[in-house]
Amino acid sequence: MSIFGKIKDAIFGKAKAAPQAQQQGQPAYPSAQPSAMPQMQPHAAPAQAPQAAQPAQPAAVDVDAILAQTAVQKGEKLNYQSSIVDLMKLLDLDSSLANRKELATELGYTGEKDGSAEMNIWLHKAVMRELEKHGGKVSEELKA
Repeated sequence: MSIFGKIKDAIFGKAKAAPQAQQQGQPAYPSAQPSAMPQMQPHAAPAQAPQAAQPAQPAAVDVDAILAQTAVQKGEKLNYQSSIVDLMKLLDLDSSLANRKELATELGYTGEKDGSAEMNIWLHKAVMRELEKHGGKVSEELKA
């Protein structure tokens, strides 16, 4: 799996796990109760298909919230908002230069792959752009 794929899966996987935990034990349609007197329902409006029959639009994954929650749980002081190294550490991924070079290649970085501040800043911004392209909601703070 690609390095970016691991980053995306770490963030998006946490987003999928949160709603499942909240929904356990809740009825699928809590307000969908049959009417005791169906003949009293107005006949002017055509019958509509239940919303469940319509394809659900996936909600954007709130990248900021997932990362902030992960940082709180981890309890370490990490500057994941602007540091690719700290972002990878937050997600329990190998942040070595070799992995960052591989990530740079994946994302199309054309400069020297030497671990410079320039490369690392570019990587962080590129990762945030890619997360957004893949359905993530990323704040301007994380994209800056």
